[in-house]
Amino acid sequence: MEGPMREPAGLEPGALSSLPIFPLPNCVLLPGGLLPLHVFEPRYRELTRDCLAGHQLMAVARLRPGFETTYYGRPPVYDRCGVGRIICSEELPDGRFALLLRGIARVEIARELPAARAYRTVEARELSDASCDPTQATGHHQRLIALCDRLAEVIDKGGAQLRDLVRSFESPGACADAVAAALIMDPDARQELLEACDPMVRLQRTLGHVSHMLCELAPCETMVN
Repeated sequence: MEGPMREPAGLEPGALSSLPIFPLPNCVLLPGGLLPLHVFEPRYRELTRDCLAGHQLMAVARLRPGFETTYYGRPPVYDRCGVGRIICSEELPDGRFALLLRGIARVEIARELPAARAYRTVEARELSDASCDPTQATGHHQRLIALCDRLAEVIDKGGAQLRDLVRSFESPGACADAVAAALIMDPDARQELLEACDPMVRLQRTLGHVSHMLCELAPCETMVN
C-alpha cells in the first residue's frame, strides 16, 4: 500500500463558479468516501457527459423532505453538500452510465444558477476545516485507529480494509471523514458530519459510532475508548 494520503488540494475556482449538482434522496457524499452511481435519466446522462469532458466534478446534493412533488423540477436541496470526482466510468450500450465517485470536498451552495442545461448548476464555495488543537486532534486520531483495529477483529468481512483505511490519511479530520463514510449509514448523521467544519466534532462523533458498533459486536459494560 502507498504512503498516507493527504487531503485533496482546493477545488478549482472555475469548477465552483458553475458546479453541476446531482440531487438524490437520503444520499450524502463525505470526503474520502466512495459512491457508485447508476445514471439513467436523460438530464443526468447529459451531466455525466459534460463532467467527463471537463473537470470531472459534481456535487451530490441531498434532497430535502417533500421533494417528491417537484422531483422533475428543482426541488430544494440541503445547502451543504459533498463534491465528488469521477474516478471510474462506463457508458452502457443504451446510453446509461455506471460511475464511481470519490468524495473530495465539502461545499456550501451560494446560489442556484439559471437553467442553461437540462441539469442543475450552482455557484458554491468550498468549506475549509476550522482550526483545532493539534495535540488533541492527534490523540483522537490515535484512539480512532485503535478502535478501528479492534472493530476489524470482530466484523465478518472487511477487517483488513478497515485497518488500511484508518491509516491512509495524515489529517485526523480527513481520517474521521473516510471512516464515517465507510461505517455510518444513517443519512441524517452523515449530513451532520458533512456540515461539521470542526475536525474535533467529526472525530468525536466517529469515535462514538465506532465505539457503539464495537460494543454491539463485542458486548461491553461501558463505552470503549
